[in-house]
Amino acid sequence: MQYRKLGTTDIDVSLICLGTMTWGEQNSEAEAHMQLDYATEQGVNFIDTAELYAIPPKAETHGATERYIGNWLRHRSDRDKLVIASKVAGPGEFVRHIRGGPRLNADHMVRALDASLQRLQCDYIDLYQVHWPERQTNYFGELGFTPGDETDVVPIEETLEVLDGFVRAGKVRHIGISNETPWGTMRYLQLSQERGWPRIQSVQNPYNLLNRSYEVGLAEISWREQCGLLAYSPLGFGVLSGKYLGGEKPPGSRLALFQDYLRYSGEQAVAATAALS
Repeated sequence: MQYRKLGTTDIDVSLICLGTMTWGEQNSEAEAHMQLDYATEQGVNFIDTAELYAIPPKAETHGATERYIGNWLRHRSDRDKLVIASKVAGPGEFVRHIRGGPRLNADHMVRALDASLQRLQCDYIDLYQVHWPERQTNYFGELGFTPGDETDVVPIEETLEVLDGFVRAGKVRHIGISNETPWGTMRYLQLSQERGWPRIQSVQNPYNLLNRSYEVGLAEISWREQCGLLAYSPLGFGVLSGKYLGGEKPPGSRLALFQDYLRYSGEQAVAATAALS
């Protein structure tokens, strides 16, 4: 296994990070523990989760993934050798079941972090990330930007100040962002420098052969600012495996179970996948 430094920290993380968002929906707890055992046996020390998981988000499975990880961690003595990452949810109609609609302010974020720590059965989280922005912007694969009403938007400054408090309290070691834009990333970096607040160490965004938007703007920022990419969806919902070609939808697969997961199912995506297969 190869390792890289996490941003500007002294933490070595495995080049492969174990994503966990299907646990509690497509995977049972026993299967999750088997995956964790196998990954760590191969040298993976980096595990990523979120308060939102399992996917797709719904009240019945909210927090299940973190609970599975916590139950696994409870029987181990190497917590200090692992890098556990989690995320706080931003606002959106699809997450109304989380605290009546999550916000990136102190009230919501404190409750989110404490609940995650309880489910993970940990005293601290190594990398705590903002899952998506509070403001209206082009995230989750959207390419165009349409300004929206921001009269009631929690500013990045307020969110970062809350994260600073988490680090000072010892509940979080380092912070990161996810589904962010070049503007948002630089705003976090600027505020941390101006206010002496913690520096974001990573940006977790989609990146694969069907989605290379990170290369426009964010790639340069990652290199110049030592704020690296944690690439998610490397196989584009499994589309790049070729298993959905010809209209196939294998039983139990994501696109068979969740009909609205169409981000990588367009005509161009299908053509590109076929060319690669």
